[in-house]
Amino acid sequence: MTKFKVRDPDYEARVRESFGRQSFMATIGAALRSVEPGRVAIEVPCEDHITQQHGFIHGGVVGAIADNAAGYAAYSLMDAEDTVLTVEYKLNLLAPAKGNRIVAQAEVMRPGRTLTIVRSDVSAIDGDKETVCATSVVTIIRMAGKSDRASG
Repeated sequence: MTKFKVRDPDYEARVRESFGRQSFMATIGAALRSVEPGRVAIEVPCEDHITQQHGFIHGGVVGAIADNAAGYAAYSLMDAEDTVLTVEYKLNLLAPAKGNRIVAQAEVMRPGRTLTIVRSDVSAIDGDKETVCATSVVTIIRMAGKSDRASG
């Protein structure tokens, strides 16, 4: 049983469909690992095109998946006709993102009518070794009655 109120029984399909429209996530090789009410995990394999000069996964990629996982964790709790945007996020880089892949795991800390607060941790996985390389707190705004699809 989930500790969150699910407003849309088709939340998982809605989250996955929206994620599938993000070309940046495709560019970095990101995939949705899991989608549950108020929780999302995103995984990115370590590839040369997303590393910085020392061979670590670039901090921008780490921040992007921390933010994205948080947004979708919040989005999973919204009504079907709502969408979300990030208002603010604070990212602490704790260790180099080095390994075979990185995984962002986000969980809603406080769902709200307008603002939802989400914690998102990013771990670097190297074989059996897992190192938390970043943690963030993300504030997400609910845009009631706005389509998740891009306008125009």
